[in-house]
Amino acid sequence: MSENVLLVKNMVCRRCLLAVENVLANASISYQQVIVGEIHLVQPLSAEQYVSVSSCLAAIGLELIDNRTSGLIEKIKQLVIKKVRKEVDDKEHKMNLSAYLSQNLYHEYTYLSSLFSSVEGRTIENYFIQQRIEKVKELLVYNEMTLSAIAFEMDYSSVAHLSNQFKQITGLTPSHFKKVGSAKRKLLDQL
Repeated sequence: MSENVLLVKNMVCRRCLLAVENVLANASISYQQVIVGEIHLVQPLSAEQYVSVSSCLAAIGLELIDNRTSGLIEKIKQLVIKKVRKEVDDKEHKMNLSAYLSQNLYHEYTYLSSLFSSVEGRTIENYFIQQRIEKVKELLVYNEMTLSAIAFEMDYSSVAHLSNQFKQITGLTPSHFKKVGSAKRKLLDQL
């Protein structure tokens, strides 16, 4: 990783990008671009700037990543979130998770899987399922789609499969969750 690229943990949405851009602007730090999980700087930060940016990011729930392993774990998480939220092209959407991650990270899936498990204490598949369930919760709270439509939208083979996985992860049926509402939703960076 170049000195001009900073990796940022928990950066998962457009609001995160805007918040990071705001931190950089307030610190008068020039950058080329800010993308999910990365800040591309014009020039490397001084030690003082690094500490300042790090503390400002921490204040908004983000964190600079220091080592290569943490950076790779964060990229895995970002790619999983993009796939679950269908922020990928059709070709990548149709790929299975292991091929999608291997293609985008240039590592064998077995390596990525064992690395992720050793650092996170859970599998990539478990993280993927948790992300899918959080998206299902979001769709249930919006109350704009039937459970059947949600199952189709989230690529479940059936409503029964979705319901079983939902109950396994949350302890609630989708219909009971719908009644309870958003109080049971989690923030993406807390998964």
